[in-house]
Amino acid sequence: MADTFDPTTQLTLNDIEIGARLVEGLLHHVRKNGAVPIPYAELLELGRFLDPHDAAMARAEVLGIAMKLRFVTQFCHANGCPDLAVLAVHPATPQPAGKGNLDAVAAFDWTAAQAQLPAYVRAMQATVPVRFKPRKERPAEVSWYAWFSAHREACKGIASGDKREVVNLVMAGLDPETALRRYLAARAAFEAATS
Repeated sequence: MADTFDPTTQLTLNDIEIGARLVEGLLHHVRKNGAVPIPYAELLELGRFLDPHDAAMARAEVLGIAMKLRFVTQFCHANGCPDLAVLAVHPATPQPAGKGNLDAVAAFDWTAAQAQLPAYVRAMQATVPVRFKPRKERPAEVSWYAWFSAHREACKGIASGDKREVVNLVMAGLDPETALRRYLAARAAFEAATS
């Protein structure tokens, strides 16, 4: 049987950690505002507000939010809940990240599901391949810069602002080449949603 593992779509520990923060942020949002969509950037800001000392949340970028919202969707599905990700919308369009009914999300009693979040996070963390070894920020930056310097042609479309999300992916344990591929795929999907 062929190996179907794809490191560009596998959730990392960072995706799970930030995804769990987004679940908490979306629950806070729906309790306070009801069935009102929230743009990606505002959702990340809400997550930072709810836990201002979370370094991973502080580094989270809008462009990398898709995998984190995928965790949200998987958590909701695993717990038989409406998809909270339907509240999160692309900043340039009203396109929600999830599928479902806003009113069903607002009417749902989230108490039991919220209590299951820590156990679900631990279970998902156990599925992350051991080869995804998280790195500190400085070693990740050095690794990315070394790869970037040796592969300038492959990186010609990467601006200095893009570097932050690529480094986040390297910090999550991806090698620089895989991090770049995942970043470029995320950027293409993000830009496609605006056209």
